Amino acid sequence: MRIENTDAEAAPAITAVAALADDLRRRMYGFIRDARRPVSRDEAAAAAGISRRLAAFHLDKLVDAGLLQARYEAVGGIRKVGRTPKVYEPTDEDIRVSIPARHPELLADILLDTVLTDTEDGHARQRAMQVAARRGTELGTAARDRGRPERLDAEHTLTVAEQTLAARGFEPVHATPTCLRLRNCPFHPLARKAPELVCGINHAFLTGFLTGLDAPHVQAVLAPRPGHCCVELRAQIPTPTGAEL
Repeated sequence: MRIENTDAEAAPAITAVAALADDLRRRMYGFIRDARRPVSRDEAAAAAGISRRLAAFHLDKLVDAGLLQARYEAVGGIRKVGRTPKVYEPTDEDIRVSIPARHPELLADILLDTVLTDTEDGHARQRAMQVAARRGTELGTAARDRGRPERLDAEHTLTVAEQTLAARGFEPVHATPTCLRLRNCPFHPLARKAPELVCGINHAFLTGFLTGLDAPHVQAVLAPRPGHCCVELRAQIPTPTGAEL
């Protein structure tokens, strides 16, 4: 959803943003996004420290705002005697507010079509990868300079990457101590249109980011999965010298 110049088009985005102005609803919405699975009213109430009835009120307000979707489902696949509980999970809607109206995604879509229709032996695609790698390197270098100037080990690299990429909408989380999974694709609308190209650009960007961090023990690996970014950052644990096979 995007804010436009007409009240009818602006209303859904304004309603969604207004719903999140309430601190309790904002925390409950964040909890459900972090859960990455359907969440029951009881779970949401426990997480927020409120009654089930009050949680239901706020959750349904988030549904009305288009931020959550609800259905009746047995939590964890376990059927119990009685009524099937109502569960909630985030919608796929892209909520944007811009006053006055701005449409940078239109320019991005035009540039994407330019690369896709390039007939000069893929020169535009190659340049896009190079620019993405350079921008990633610049981001990584800036992040390294803000911290320790010396080379980072794998653990510190993943920590810096988590902090930096969280600020850019990737929603990183440690899937394992050696794997940083990016739960959100900031380029989702474009990736859906041209997944191979956009995921390649994203991979080049994150590879460049690690280059800028001077982090040889962490790699950006293409690992596409539904609802997540197509890239994971994985630490390569070096084998101790003299270790027996």
